[in-house]
Order: sequence, then C-alpha cells, then structure tokens
Amino acid sequence: MMQPEAIPLAEPDLRGNEAIYLQRCLESGWISSIGPFVSDFEKRLAEYVGVSHALTTGNGTVALHLALAALRIGPGDEVIVPDLTFAATANAVLYCGATPVMVDVSPDDWNLDPAAVAAAITPRTKAILPVHLYGHPCRLDEILELAGAAGLYVVEDAAESLGSRYRGRPSGSHGHVSCFSFYGNKLITTGEGGACLTADPALHERMSFLRDHGMNKKKRYWHDEVGFNYRITSLQAAIGLAQMERIGELLAAKRRNAELYRRGLAGLGLEMSGELPGLSSSFWMFNLLLPAEVDRAALMAALDARGIATRCVFYPLHQMPPYQRFVRPGQQFPVADRLSARGLSLPSATTLRADQIEKVCAALRGLLGEPSWATAKLEPITTS
Repeated sequence: MMQPEAIPLAEPDLRGNEAIYLQRCLESGWISSIGPFVSDFEKRLAEYVGVSHALTTGNGTVALHLALAALRIGPGDEVIVPDLTFAATANAVLYCGATPVMVDVSPDDWNLDPAAVAAAITPRTKAILPVHLYGHPCRLDEILELAGAAGLYVVEDAAESLGSRYRGRPSGSHGHVSCFSFYGNKLITTGEGGACLTADPALHERMSFLRDHGMNKKKRYWHDEVGFNYRITSLQAAIGLAQMERIGELLAAKRRNAELYRRGLAGLGLEMSGELPGLSSSFWMFNLLLPAEVDRAALMAALDARGIATRCVFYPLHQMPPYQRFVRPGQQFPVADRLSARGLSLPSATTLRADQIEKVCAALRGLLGEPSWATAKLEPITTS
C-alpha cells in the first residue's frame, strides 16, 4: 500500500543563499565564533527589529539566561512568567537561582494576563518575562505600564515571534531586552541559535562580556567574572544571514497558511489562531481549540495515519514536576489548563503547498463529522 505524502508540522526552508554563504565561510577559514558573517547577521537582526544592538547566542534558551544574568537577577528575586509557555522560559529564571512566578494567561491571545501580572507583583519581583506565544504579541502597553510603575525589567521572550508587530512596532523592540530563537522550526533558522536584542548600549556590552566567558575585553584571557560560552558560530551566522534575506517571503508564507486554514476550516465552530486589533502575528504555529467532546489523542492518531503531523499545545508549567513547588497556595490556572487540554498545532511550515493545507482541512472536516467536505477545494489567495 502506498504511504500518504508526509505533511510536516515544521521544517527549515533553505532555498536561498544558505549553501553559497556556507561555502564562502568554509573557504574563509573563519568557521568558529569570529568572522564577518556573525557581525553581519547581528546587524541585519538589529535593523529588522528596530533596535541598536543584537548579540547572537548558541540558542534561544541561553539567550534568555544571558539576558537575565546581565540584569543581575539572582537568588531572592522573582520573575513573573506565563504558565502557558515552553519550559525554557522558566528554566532560564531557575538557572539564575531566582524564582519563577507563574500566572495565568488571557483566553483571547493566550499570553500573559495583565491583571494576573498586577496581582503577582511583590517586593521581591525583579522582572516580567512576557512570551509572545506562537507568534502573537502580548499586551505590551499594559505590561510595560505595570513594569514602569514597579521599577521592573521587561525581558521579551520573542523566540516564536520574529516578524510580529505590536501597534506598528516589531516584536522584540519594546522591553529592556528581547530574546529570539533560531531553532530549525522557527521563522528563520541557524540550526540552533538565538539572540539578545536591546537599545541599551551598556546592557549590550555586559551581555557581550558575559557571553564570552566573562573575559576582559582589553586583557585577553583575564577573566573578571564567571561568564559563559554562549556564542554562535560563523557557520550558523552564514545560514542566518541568508535566511534574513528572505524573511519577508517566509513571513508571507506563514500568513498565507493561516488564511488558508481559516477559510478551509470555517463553519466548524472551532476557535482558531487570529490577531487582536492593531496587532500582527507571525503565525509561527497555527493553532485551534477542539471541542471538549473531541478525543484529541485519537484525532491526532487519525491525522498521523493520513501523513499529517500535529502536536499538542504546550503543557502548563504548573502541571509539570519541576515547577509545581512554585505554585502558590490556592493558585489556579483555568485558562492555561483549558487551552493546553484542547489546543492543537497544525502543520505550519513555510514550505507547505496550498494543496497540502487543503488536505489537512479536508481531513479535519471529515474526522470532525462533515465527510461531505472531504473533496472541498480552497480558493487560491495571493499575498503581498
């Protein structure tokens, strides 16, 4: 029996100058963390996000740790994080010896609930770490106002939101520092990789110092503090630079995917990824909420049998063993629990064809009880 065509959840899109730039990098001999590709990639990132400084890192998780460490967050400090996020958000706080304070998220954007943030601030709070989950920006105006009134740092976890915009400004340009990820499933990739971006030159300098083992910039091999080796390689930066040349095209593909899904799944009564007024999502992952009566595991298995990859929405932090000790007495997370239990991420690669998305939509319609839609076709759309 012929196997169905595999439709991936995500995959890197390497159809630009990646191979050419890698070859140039190899020919130059500068393949470690020094060389023009690193500085050029950092410059392009800073220009795109609209800040003055970008510092590349080995991955998005160490970017978060580096940012928090540079802000001197440590034991005794609290950092407010959303309960619904990838574990790296809380882990970076724990790496610093600080305490992650988990709060519930809003049902309309799946991001930090500003009211819950306000209620969680204590004299020990040092920072707020909003996550632009699945590419949709947080309510930054409210979060920044709360942070300003309490004298707190704002560290944007923008790992999933490169290309998103909040009231006209790029994601990652609002907080004291923002952190991005360039893992293989992100909008742009360097294989593994990340970056810390800031408009503060002193903060940038400190992150650069800590990233390179805490080594004195003027006296090589003299270490003023215990630092980290969190650098990216020139090989990775070469790929990243080629990816940045096509970022508009890649972002348009994500938005096309979202529009095709919204059209193809209309009428099923499903809550689907969207955008709040004035905000623009990168649609890193396209998600939907299944009806409560649907067996998600069985649905995912049926889709997998048809060659369609899916995944569950992140588990809330408070449900997992490493973080349960940080749940405060009587604290509940009803929104995060509901979203996690019913959320489903659909194939979201920039390489997807329209007919593949049609197949996903037809399969969902059939499995959710409308087999007459099994041969439905989506009208082609264009993107600018």
